Amino acid sequence: MTRHRETGTPGERTGRPLSDAALELIAVRFRALGEPNRLRLIQALAGGERNVGELISATGLTQTNVSRHLGVLIDAGILGRRKVGLLAYYHIADRSILDLCRHVCGSVEKRIERQADLFSN
Repeated sequence: MTRHRETGTPGERTGRPLSDAALELIAVRFRALGEPNRLRLIQALAGGERNVGELISATGLTQTNVSRHLGVLIDAGILGRRKVGLLAYYHIADRSILDLCRHVCGSVEKRIERQADLFSN
């Protein structure tokens, strides 16, 4: 079995560059994550599914904003929706997004610590 060196770049699993279509799908996902209110919604859903009213209470966003951001996250494949009667319940459809968020948060935390060290000397 051949081991591939981890490069941290798209296509590292196959060792081949990704197609333009695949790169566009990845870019859509990153664009969806590039909005703080969408990250708030993901954070609110990390503990389990919620309906729009619960997400409004958890995030402080308006109903219009919650609905709009949920649509973007669903289109990106990050969230899913389940209807129960008149209510829709939202959940994280791709749990790997939580790993990605933890990784980015850890990286940002380290960066902030390094910057704080520069000012403390």
